[in-house]
Amino acid sequence: MKTLIKTLVLSLCIINFTSCNANEKKDTALVLAKTERHNPNKQFIKVALLLDTSNSMDGLIDQAKAQLWDIVNELSYAKCGEDKPKLQIALYEYGNDNLNGDEGFIRQVLAFSNDLDEISKQLFSLTTNGGNEYCGHVIQTSLNQLKWGENEDDLKLIFIAGNEPFSQGKISYQDAAKQAHKNGVSVNTIFCGDYNQGIATYWKDGADLSHGDYMAINHNHATTYVATPYDDKILKLNQKLNGTYVAYGRIGEKKMALQAEQDSNAEGYSEANAVSRTVSKSSHLYQNSNWDLVDAEKRKDFKFENLKKEDLPQELKDKSITEIKLYVKNKRQEREVIQQEIQQLNEKRRLYIKSKNSEDKNGLENAMIKAIKTQAKEKKYTW
Repeated sequence: MKTLIKTLVLSLCIINFTSCNANEKKDTALVLAKTERHNPNKQFIKVALLLDTSNSMDGLIDQAKAQLWDIVNELSYAKCGEDKPKLQIALYEYGNDNLNGDEGFIRQVLAFSNDLDEISKQLFSLTTNGGNEYCGHVIQTSLNQLKWGENEDDLKLIFIAGNEPFSQGKISYQDAAKQAHKNGVSVNTIFCGDYNQGIATYWKDGADLSHGDYMAINHNHATTYVATPYDDKILKLNQKLNGTYVAYGRIGEKKMALQAEQDSNAEGYSEANAVSRTVSKSSHLYQNSNWDLVDAEKRKDFKFENLKKEDLPQELKDKSITEIKLYVKNKRQEREVIQQEIQQLNEKRRLYIKSKNSEDKNGLENAMIKAIKTQAKEKKYTW
């Protein structure tokens, strides 16, 4: 009888468990009932971006480059209970004749990564050519290659964008979409062209089969920007923010150079895009613990005592452990003040842009954010 009662209590606890509540305190029975499928404090938004890089897709790639930081910024406001989920982005290109035909003209540009500078670098490396666009093949490839994980609280999304019939190729898009749904991954399709043409060429069907969203965009529409009175201040703070990074280890200097390179890439599109990147750098999603001592210090496995002299920047090579800790502490405090100021200015900036009613309703960013928020709501994520 006691065993039966325990089983009943355990079952009721499991039934009452809902998505995005993994971080709330549970009673002993629920803690025992939880498995590795629910990993507290480690909720992720996982986005696999599959971009058609055939000849006609220059506009799409330009939109992706220009709008990356606005997408990241919007995702930085997401909450899972009281916690903020982490972000991982993977990138694939398909439909490019420069790619291996035996592998479906598909290339994994980047596996799931939270390194926003590396994501930006790889996105800016894309070029167009060709091609043969096999949507089913690239979806299936991303499902099989990427580490999606088993946490049911994670938001797992594929975004595939292109303009050729969704049904091309040897691998059935229906089978790939059904596999995605079975694995808890939604496939969101973005047709670059007329909405009804996308329906006729099965892009909507591909989304429906995995409970994703279908969208159509004008991929040749240039991204529009709104200059605000806060932009110059934010960009000046970006220079100060860069000064708080303390590069260490074998890749430190290269990563710091990459940071500067991606600042330049963003600025190359517009001042507003550079501002959006700066805002991203002030959010919790911009983490560089593999090369920056200020971020590294937050890791549980990090110990200053394990640092080798050759891994330190020149200004710290002759310092004691105590002096290094103080130096990093001061940089961290300086960074936190700068980041807070950027966030405060950005709130004013967002209100200013909203007042101008100038949001781009037909671009990649708007399509992705709309789909993400719709599906995130089902898992109790909030903004």
